[in-house]
Amino acid sequence: MITGRGLIAESLKSIDSENFLFFASGVSNSLETKTSEFEREHTLLKNSMAEHPEKKIVYFSTLSIHDQSKKDSLYVLHKLKIERFIQDNTDNYLILRIGNIVGKGGNPNTLFNFLKSKIESGSSFSLHNKARRLFIDIDDISGFLKKNGQLKKQIVNVAFPDYYDLKTVVEAIQQKTGKKAAYQEIEFGDFYHVPFCENITDHFKGIAAEDYLQNLIKKYI
Repeated sequence: MITGRGLIAESLKSIDSENFLFFASGVSNSLETKTSEFEREHTLLKNSMAEHPEKKIVYFSTLSIHDQSKKDSLYVLHKLKIERFIQDNTDNYLILRIGNIVGKGGNPNTLFNFLKSKIESGSSFSLHNKARRLFIDIDDISGFLKKNGQLKKQIVNVAFPDYYDLKTVVEAIQQKTGKKAAYQEIEFGDFYHVPFCENITDHFKGIAAEDYLQNLIKKYI
């Protein structure tokens, strides 16, 4: 059973099962400040769990929880609250903390979509040259669950386990689109350490970081 209609929800259709409650109807904008949006997700989650207590809940959280610069944001605090609620009310759960998703469509504010849009339109933007980010192909989320759906009572960090600097990503998009990015480099940015479990490293075993990025570029640009 899938709750939601967004990019993650669509990607799960191939592995949909009556044994699972895939809760993919959360707040998607990490800059959201409306209390009503957070309350809507929490209420829907509580009702869904109450209506389907026999199902294993799979909840999609965020890797931003590891980012100390965002620890006080309403979005991160909300995700932590939801995680705790799930842990306090069932033992039959799997929480996935997701990195920067790359897919067709979806939230225009995601990092990859932002960079692609700016480069394709020729719009100028600032590039934080010290920033490093973790990406995940939307198809790898369902692929990981297909092989690891048996995991239970765990929180798993889900992303390709190599950090990319933004200039490398921009250069790859430029090469694919044939358009030159109009950006100004700023001595700013950071990255946060994320531990990855053996299930994740096994899922991406043998894939080089450059190859993974090039595959994202070919699929989604």
